[in-house]
Amino acid sequence: MFPYKTSLQLNKALKEPLYLQLANQFILLIRNGKLVPGTKLLGSRTLADLLKIHRKTVVACYEELLLQGWVESIPKKGTFVNTKLPLTQKTAITDSFYISEKEYSGFSFYRNDGLLEKKIEKREGVMYINDGVSDTRLAPAEEIARIYRRIASRKSIPTFLDYGTTYGNQKLREVLATYLNETRGLQVSKEHILITRGSQMGIWLSSQLLLNKDDIIVVGETNYASADITFLQRKARIKRVLVDDNGLVVKEIEKLCKKRAIKAVYVTSHHHHPTTVTLSAERRIHLLNLAKKYNFAIIEDDYDYDFNYNHAPILPLASHDTHGNVIYIGSVCKTVAPAFRVGYLIASKDFVNEAAKLRGYVDRQGDALLELAFAEFIKSGDLDSHIRKVMKVYLERRDIFCKLLKENLADYFKFEIPKGGMAVWLRLNKQYAWSLVAEEAVKHGLVIGEWQRYDLANKKHNGIRIGFASYTKDEIVLLIQRLIATCKSIKKAL
Repeated sequence: MFPYKTSLQLNKALKEPLYLQLANQFILLIRNGKLVPGTKLLGSRTLADLLKIHRKTVVACYEELLLQGWVESIPKKGTFVNTKLPLTQKTAITDSFYISEKEYSGFSFYRNDGLLEKKIEKREGVMYINDGVSDTRLAPAEEIARIYRRIASRKSIPTFLDYGTTYGNQKLREVLATYLNETRGLQVSKEHILITRGSQMGIWLSSQLLLNKDDIIVVGETNYASADITFLQRKARIKRVLVDDNGLVVKEIEKLCKKRAIKAVYVTSHHHHPTTVTLSAERRIHLLNLAKKYNFAIIEDDYDYDFNYNHAPILPLASHDTHGNVIYIGSVCKTVAPAFRVGYLIASKDFVNEAAKLRGYVDRQGDALLELAFAEFIKSGDLDSHIRKVMKVYLERRDIFCKLLKENLADYFKFEIPKGGMAVWLRLNKQYAWSLVAEEAVKHGLVIGEWQRYDLANKKHNGIRIGFASYTKDEIVLLIQRLIATCKSIKKAL
């Protein structure tokens, strides 16, 4: 006889009803081949007595199994495991009926090793270097939450809980058009705007529509690694040009245009990722003229336009675009906090329409309530107030970070004080290697991260980005102390 009493375990402390616990365990026993098709189950009274539960619980369990097709009821004979079920391969039953850990799939699939994201489980007492992110402790979470609650309490809210458009919330598109026209010199309407879940979605959508196998896209010798990987995933050919103190060397792009057909140029105009330099006004106009002449797209990723410490920001390429060559991408993720996945793609109407259709394949729509909240957050002036507030904080942190670097680590690193952004481009003395620094840093409670991604072109520049904005003054002092200890240990070992 089947050992029902030891095989079936019920837990009254769980939220799941007892009859469903029982039914799920029966299903698992059937799937594992412990109860084969045709097996007669115990009568409801007998099983109830055996498990010390009410008979109605067993009846409800059997009814559930019957509805799902796992058992069949034969009048005057009893309840049997469905004879039409195919025999299953027997496997050992685990101790828990509620947890199933599947490490490997039972089918083949295509892998994208370049897109692999390493999981970092942060440990207490360890500092993790980032490449320039905002301090989430300064995020205006309470203000946004108040706006969100106010919106959610409106009588009209059911309208926004239904399926919406892939273009994004209309109110946010209208507010963004006004805001960006006023602050960045754009000349767009809501029809030119697609709301995204951050800059990366904008880059992905653009690459899907612009690039096919062997199409050429131009980027800097140093470039945003995630953009490179996105373009390579499309099997495009990446052509790299020099980046100097004034950004992409556009004359090199012009030379390429005379030899090959170019589909697009990707540029982080404010500020170049990873080196933080700003594309000069002269080169911006030159690049726009080339785009018009040779009919290529410019993907302008303006990820941190708002953070400029030495001067007012230079208007984006998109503000001077009169021929529909620029795809302008940005987000509030960097400005406010990464968790608020609100970004935008701005381009000609026909491109935006196509991008909206494509977006529907992977993301039916964004978060309508969050988008409404940000529409009000921007329109009320709260976003500008937040930017002014954190600008002062980040400027102070930049100055402290760079001062301590210069005073304590000048023998190991070269850098220029960034005019904007949230990170410093740090070039390690070439007698040392980042692999050794990263390995030694762990011993001093400091995790460098994936330093290799800053040199995908293998130029051996020995540079990485280190963010300063997300650390307080005391945290910056501690980070520098750990970096000093790391460098001294390496120097001593050499």
